[in-house]
Amino acid sequence: MAMLIPTEDETMLRDAARGFLDDAAPVANLRANRDQGRAFDPDLWAEMVKMGWAGVLVGEDEGGSDMGFAAANILAEEMGRTLVASPFLSSAVIAASALRAAGRPAGAIASGDVTYALAVDEGPKFAPAATAMQASADGNGFRLSGTKTFVGEGTSATRILVLAKAEAGLTLFDLEADRAGLTRDKLDLVDSRDHAALTFDDVQATGEDVVGDVGQGLAALAPALRAGHAALAAELTGLSAGAFGMTAAYLKERRQFGRRIGSFQALQHRAAHLWCEIEVTASTILNAGRVLDATPDEADLAVSLAKARATETANLAVREGVQMHGGIGMTDEYDMGFYMKRARVAAEWLGDYGYHAAVVARARGMAA
Repeated sequence: MAMLIPTEDETMLRDAARGFLDDAAPVANLRANRDQGRAFDPDLWAEMVKMGWAGVLVGEDEGGSDMGFAAANILAEEMGRTLVASPFLSSAVIAASALRAAGRPAGAIASGDVTYALAVDEGPKFAPAATAMQASADGNGFRLSGTKTFVGEGTSATRILVLAKAEAGLTLFDLEADRAGLTRDKLDLVDSRDHAALTFDDVQATGEDVVGDVGQGLAALAPALRAGHAALAAELTGLSAGAFGMTAAYLKERRQFGRRIGSFQALQHRAAHLWCEIEVTASTILNAGRVLDATPDEADLAVSLAKARATETANLAVREGVQMHGGIGMTDEYDMGFYMKRARVAAEWLGDYGYHAAVVARARGMAA
């Protein structure tokens, strides 16, 4: 595909985000969060809120910065470079997109007063259409019963977007995280982030909790998923660039047989190949953001292409990074392992390579 060039505004936003995150959120922060048992650094998130990042997709009339999807992807990509753990994807991107598309207020996200988690997955693979959790009729409302797994920001979020099956069809609900009957259990995944399994035991929901229309949950969720796919792909691309930068620096300083290992042609070729893959993938991220800003309802192909390619590129980046670092690449004391672990988890969240490759294949088949 043709390489896309960032605009002046996009470059300025990227430079500002990188300057802030390099100083305020190095990879060491992730280790500190893990060791202190916290989901993310609340002071860092408060700074992001002040800079307007939490409201990147919230209208200015609600106090948001309303910078658009391309800008959200740039922020997510820069967060990926230093493995920033925050509610940005679940709240500022996914939830804000769902609420805005449904005409519901999202100003509390922009102000940082609430954070969201998305509860969709029920099995080992991403399959929203196969949702089985029940939303049984109860007077003028519903009773939700079932379980959700692999819920990002699941223990820390103050609100939950949850997809359940009502008599009229799949329905999206917006609930307080402390609603009676809802239990949240932390999942210890390798990326040291906040993931949880949620159990709904006759959780009461009213008509006011429905996002969009009853029975139209997939339609209500679609804008959020498109935005989430693109932003997660952007994070993976930033992760790839961060891992590559660390690897390139190591090649320049590590000496073997009396020479810097970066002078070995075989390693130069592998590094050059990885750099090219990252650059091409970055173009798919730019494209996904611009398509979302211009024609969001037609962005499925662009965002799935971005997620599929970003997953493969991140896999290559961390594999090469670990191998070129030798034994230390696998140790907990060295940061490269954190890139590898996050890449593994992010590859599965919101659809793995196979899921998104199938979307691309179907779209290309229809076009043909």
